[in-house]
Amino acid sequence: MTFRGRRLPLLAGGMLALLAGVLGGLLRAGLQVPVLRIEHVALHAALMIGGFFGTVISLERAAAHGRAPAYGAPVCAVAATLTLVFADAPVLALLLLAASGAVLTWVTWRLHLRQPMLHSLVLLVGAACFPIGALLWLASGAFDAALGFWIDFLVLTIAGERLELSRLMRPAPGARRLFVALAALVVAGAAAWAVHPPAGQALTGIGLGALGLWLLRHDIARRTARAAGLTGFIGRTLLIGHGWLTLSGVLMLGWAAGLAPGLRDAALHAVLLGFVMSMVFAHAPIVFPVLLGVPMRHHAGAWIPVALLSASLALRVVADVAGLPGVHKAGVAGNAVALAAFVLSTLAAVVLGRRRATVGGQDLRPTPSSHPRPPSARG
Repeated sequence: MTFRGRRLPLLAGGMLALLAGVLGGLLRAGLQVPVLRIEHVALHAALMIGGFFGTVISLERAAAHGRAPAYGAPVCAVAATLTLVFADAPVLALLLLAASGAVLTWVTWRLHLRQPMLHSLVLLVGAACFPIGALLWLASGAFDAALGFWIDFLVLTIAGERLELSRLMRPAPGARRLFVALAALVVAGAAAWAVHPPAGQALTGIGLGALGLWLLRHDIARRTARAAGLTGFIGRTLLIGHGWLTLSGVLMLGWAAGLAPGLRDAALHAVLLGFVMSMVFAHAPIVFPVLLGVPMRHHAGAWIPVALLSASLALRVVADVAGLPGVHKAGVAGNAVALAAFVLSTLAAVVLGRRRATVGGQDLRPTPSSHPRPPSARG
């Protein structure tokens, strides 16, 4: 079996983590949904960040590396998912996530040696945050000790890829130095978070908000958002995500100051759903064809999950700030509907792509050389 053939079961493992994590989140919000184990409520973040994003990001990075050992990262992430979903062995699951992150860091380091540039260094730092977070959780027994580093894992992975493409906008040297300072700030915030959470949250909030503004100013999405079709869809969705990142920084500062109990939920989901999932929605038409060798065709329905996610997340944030539990529950349900709509939209794009690929008897299936190297953050 080729590497590409082995990616499908690994991606399926990531989707299992997404499903279990979403169901656990719905149950945590008070919605009655079926779950395999009630522990999925407490393991919601581990399933979403470690299981789903850990699998998808490490799978893409392994595809870029192209060697068999690199697939140890997604294999360990899927094994951790199976342990979280079906077994009562959280220590083993965290060890597997730490192993996945260690391999991912090694792979990213090897890729950095191939292309020793600032963006690849940022990707390396982001990858290292994954196992650090897992080990901190394991050592402390508290998820919050890992939270800052796991946020950095996702944010720096995305920001590093966007930094690479921002070269086309030719940012001034001062702008690149500012990016480095902001990346260092969010890493410092994660370290402080593990020792003194309010201080770490404040530092992280400042860094995330400023990084969101930097991306809104310097990301090439500012140009591509004006285009039609898939290019415009990706650009506009990216800008929506950068807006959520900026807002997450403001909300996190409010959380650090203790302004409202619901600001924890609002801040975390503004960055982890609003920012990170917007990146997933935007880049799926690029990543999936390369990873799995399936053609996809952009369609107008791709906007449905984007609109649902932002609308339901805005409702959730307002409910968190105002203390409206019933509205919060509706927002959480809307988030889940948006993710389900994304899966359906992706399947529709595959069906449309296969139809187009067979027109006239021609094989128009994508090859890795026919696409730009996919961004790592979708993750």
